[in-house]
Amino acid sequence: MKAGSRRRGHGHDHVQAHDENDGDREMFVENVLSEVKDKAKMVAMDRTGSITLQRLLPLSSPKQVAKIMAELGGESGSDFKTVSCDRCGGHVIESAVRQVSRLTDNEEDLSGEVLEVQILSLSQVVRDSCAEFIKHIHGSHVVRTLLHVLAGCVGPPRTESRPGAKDRNASPQLTDFEIPTTFWYELKSLTESLMDSVKLSITDSVASAVFQTMLTVCHRKRPKLCKQLIKRIMEYLTSCPAAPGISPLLVFLKDQASSHLIETIIQLSTKCLLRDLYKIHLKGHLVDLALHPIANFPVQRLTAALVKTKLFPKLFDELVEGVEAILAAGHMGVIVQLAESCAESEERQGELMQCLLNAFHCAEPGSRHVHCLPLFMSLLTYDVYYGSDKAEGSVQTEVPLTSICYHGSRLVQALARFEERSILLSSLRTLTPEDLLILASDPSGSHVLQALITTSSDKGRGKILKRLEGQYVRMACSRLGSRVLEAIWSSASVSQRQSIAQELVPSENQLRSDQFARHVWAKFALSHFINRRAQWQEIQTGEFKKRKLFSDILD
Repeated sequence: MKAGSRRRGHGHDHVQAHDENDGDREMFVENVLSEVKDKAKMVAMDRTGSITLQRLLPLSSPKQVAKIMAELGGESGSDFKTVSCDRCGGHVIESAVRQVSRLTDNEEDLSGEVLEVQILSLSQVVRDSCAEFIKHIHGSHVVRTLLHVLAGCVGPPRTESRPGAKDRNASPQLTDFEIPTTFWYELKSLTESLMDSVKLSITDSVASAVFQTMLTVCHRKRPKLCKQLIKRIMEYLTSCPAAPGISPLLVFLKDQASSHLIETIIQLSTKCLLRDLYKIHLKGHLVDLALHPIANFPVQRLTAALVKTKLFPKLFDELVEGVEAILAAGHMGVIVQLAESCAESEERQGELMQCLLNAFHCAEPGSRHVHCLPLFMSLLTYDVYYGSDKAEGSVQTEVPLTSICYHGSRLVQALARFEERSILLSSLRTLTPEDLLILASDPSGSHVLQALITTSSDKGRGKILKRLEGQYVRMACSRLGSRVLEAIWSSASVSQRQSIAQELVPSENQLRSDQFARHVWAKFALSHFINRRAQWQEIQTGEFKKRKLFSDILD
């Protein structure tokens, strides 16, 4: 009884402490905001002040945020433009606008309406000076945040730091929220104002980014509106003057600003619009575009977008003619996307494989087929990789595995999903155990080995694992190799798991003390394998049967 009372008392203390913390925080926010009163504009446009306000706004109540916005906008809201187009002030406006996503449908709490009025006031200012806003490096970001909020979705806050290489091309994760009815109508009005400046979408890269945001958020939240906007933008693009017999789109696809917009349009378009885009404007020009340093990116988007349509074989037949030239130009994204689309559509796979063998000079004589894997992964032709164009008999074929590159890895991962991949597997089986270890421990190569092993049949996987024997301990102690080993384990049969376990357990001390291998030891339940073999066998058999049953259901 006493213990129970003590627990309740402890819980009460915890809640009380929590309330005190909340109270302290509210008091702190209130104190800082009182200092900012009548000086919000000056503080927002100061570097340190801007950062302080950006951190403070997410902790403020909707009413407090609305007060700051009212002060930033001035009596008529006209000051919104000055603050939004300032390198520090723009961030504050964005942060304030984003806070509307925290509102709840609480009818008694009308403070949200005050914030709603301020956001509508900002939107009106943007509409009145649309062209200036969307061309401005800082003002354009405010417009993009406003589009998100009026549509009812927000991404993570924009930061000063640049994204890492991995994140640069990733789409930000959006969170949806309920919007007031006024926002629904205001978004339509804002898009109308933006469309009045559609010319800027193809001449100005900053404005082009605003149009891309507009289409992306409308596609997510207002699909019908998105469809109308795309149609109108395309009508404008195709009506621009160009040389006789040449579609203006061919010019826009080669321009930095407009090509990004067309990429977005391709990704969000209906099949009907894509068909017209290809048949009327791009047919017969794809290789030329794929060879262009800018236009090759929209070609990649089109190759991905047409994958499940009847037009894909036609696009493939056109692009495949230029594969060698595209490789020579170094536009590997086009080749990788073509392979990924062939894998997904299950069409033209044999033709692409043959074309690649020819392009990498390993089609003839047939004895060169087994060398295709290192060539594809390094994106080097047979002659360059083996350093010889002499007679076949004098070629030195024992070359250590080197220069595995990112696009080469992506290409082989796509080819590994082809129905007929025996050439790749035959080539993999010619690699030495040392080469396989290099592959497993390489940032790009590890994905290749994992893809080829996990997509193989039990028999095919067994042949590869036979060549990996003697390497498992070193793989387990490698950051990337241990991940490959875990993937192998997940797809291995019980007898294959037993062979791997038998090779690993004699190195127990080494494995259990290694930062990567200790996870392998635990996941493979190797202590059980040593001490309770029958039970271990039973668990593995049960897992294997469950996995097989699950894959049979999926098939």
